[in-house]
Amino acid sequence: MDVTRRQLIAGAAVTAAGAGLALGTSQAGRASAAPGDSTDYLVGCGIGDVTGAVAGQGMMGYSNPEQVAAGLLQRCWARAYIVVDRATGKRVVFLTADIACLFSSHHMGLMEKLRRRFGSLYTESNVNLNAQHSHASCGGTAWDYAYSLAAFGFKKNSYDAEVDGMFAAIVRAHENLAPGTITIGREELHNASANRSRVAFDANPSSEKKLFPNAIDPQVTVLRLRHAGGRDVGAITWFSTHGTSLADHNVLIAGDNKGYASYLWERTQPGFVAAFPQTNAGDMTPNLSLKWFEPSGPTTDNKRNCELIGERQYVAGRRAFDATRPMTRGGVDSVTRYVDMSAVRVAGTFTPDGKPASTTPAMMGAAAAATSSEDNYEQPLPLLVEGMSNPLFAALGGDRKPPIAPWMRDMQAPKLILFPLGLMPPSGWIPSVVPLQIMRIGELVLVAVPAEVTVVAGLRLRRVVADELRVDIDNVLVQGYSNSYTQYVTTPEEYDLQQYEGGETQYGRYTLPAYMQEFAKLAGAMASGRSLGPGPAPVDKSGLQPDLLPPVPADRPTAGHTYGDVLRQPHDSYGVGQTVRVEFVGAHPNNDFRHGGTYLEVQRREGGTWRTVADDNDWSTEFRWARPPGSLDTSRITISWRPGAGTSGTYRVRYLGNSRDGSGRIRPISGTSRTFEVR
Repeated sequence: MDVTRRQLIAGAAVTAAGAGLALGTSQAGRASAAPGDSTDYLVGCGIGDVTGAVAGQGMMGYSNPEQVAAGLLQRCWARAYIVVDRATGKRVVFLTADIACLFSSHHMGLMEKLRRRFGSLYTESNVNLNAQHSHASCGGTAWDYAYSLAAFGFKKNSYDAEVDGMFAAIVRAHENLAPGTITIGREELHNASANRSRVAFDANPSSEKKLFPNAIDPQVTVLRLRHAGGRDVGAITWFSTHGTSLADHNVLIAGDNKGYASYLWERTQPGFVAAFPQTNAGDMTPNLSLKWFEPSGPTTDNKRNCELIGERQYVAGRRAFDATRPMTRGGVDSVTRYVDMSAVRVAGTFTPDGKPASTTPAMMGAAAAATSSEDNYEQPLPLLVEGMSNPLFAALGGDRKPPIAPWMRDMQAPKLILFPLGLMPPSGWIPSVVPLQIMRIGELVLVAVPAEVTVVAGLRLRRVVADELRVDIDNVLVQGYSNSYTQYVTTPEEYDLQQYEGGETQYGRYTLPAYMQEFAKLAGAMASGRSLGPGPAPVDKSGLQPDLLPPVPADRPTAGHTYGDVLRQPHDSYGVGQTVRVEFVGAHPNNDFRHGGTYLEVQRREGGTWRTVADDNDWSTEFRWARPPGSLDTSRITISWRPGAGTSGTYRVRYLGNSRDGSGRIRPISGTSRTFEVR
């Protein structure tokens, strides 16, 4: 993810205050010996809408201040799964959200809501929250300034939408708990990812590289969840590829390729919940050509790439799902501990040269500000490129006026440091204290890392956990983007190359060895049933979270019109594959995110009634918002629909919105196009 670049370089500054306690607890203990397909499980699945502001606010993923949402391609969802081992009483919650990052703000806010609703039933110990890393999601939802500045501050409306949607998904999963079984399946997928940092990958030892012949992790792992009687209720499909099919010039909110994969599966099985979480995707891109762009502009249809990569994940997931087998081990377990990643003393056991080392406060490198050139259209800072390190900086004269203290420079070498994010007032611009978690569901073990982990770094993490737990490494997955977010984790060898991922490895060259050491301790605690304690308390940064954008003015219809008037009617007829476009006089979409509803409907006439055949969650539709030229308070809504194969009949398009007047009163509005034929 291309975080903190132009906004930091421009020198934007805000302050915040407030600290609090959010101590995690542990749920360690030996696993149940129940058979892998035991019906002593209770299984529940739930889904919640996390779609935030689709208009006028910055997006998250590329952290490009110029990428401002202007509509909706597809709704974003949280998908939650609860598994209870009735033999031991232990339970776990696993949740994946269609957002770029799972920030500490989400984790702390949601844990408080769960405490109020469920008491001590669901806690930091047994709940895993993770993001599938769509780069087309809403921005401004973090309490960490490094992540909110691109959106010009904190956006409470989107934050509330995301936390409330995740909470709703967990509540629904809890309410749907019923006796059931869990089985596991595996596949390989070789045409949905490429290594975007091959030069760094190649710096790793041959013994590790040979395990990834094409420099990718092709592993697909699926859990199949059933209720008693054989009714399938959910699936979780892990695979590593970035959520960057929709490039940084996209302005429509969407779940990217993994959201599309979920959509394909859930469309074929109503009521089914299908999540596609990440694993170690730090250097994995869906851009198989490794070059999206020519100087003249994009060379690839980003929406088509989203379809292809999403469909390939769906097909591989279905293959593994259809071939699942009982697990060799039953039960569930989990353990969590908070660690200050800015100050870990690492034993030589975990470092490449066998010497003790340490992490440092978070520092952003020049390569981070340069962005990942393979996944970004915008390259705003041509003087900063991947691979920059201190010798180049010295050649340009930068060492004559060091921007940071020498000790920072030395401990982060060879990184060219631009911003000491971990030391910026009032309490650091990215988290230092973060939750580390290991969760087990049957034979599958998840190493939950609050960062983006490269495939070789992931291999090393999986090995130390597998060794401590004495399990097969194939049964251990890195669950990236979990419970907080601190950018990247590379191997020390990759770090030395200072590609984008190395520049974003915040705590220095020994970030990965520190994680290896701490996860080895955590796995040892899980294996022995002892507790390590909660660790240090994370900082609650919710106190001062300014929104630097002015308030949205009250709505006003276009002069001479009323809300819902059609400004551009559809043609009389269309062929399959042609695009229907209708424009309406509307209002600002952020007045109501319409959770449980829709901004649009495509309806087909059937006898004397109209039946809705598509809404704003369908891939065939697009909802766009714009201010007419010169206007500050009127809205023009454009709804597009592309009828697919087999479509025919008489149709119409409906717009559904909400206007807000000067007193703050919100009223529903709507408009309907004339009819048209699809032949």
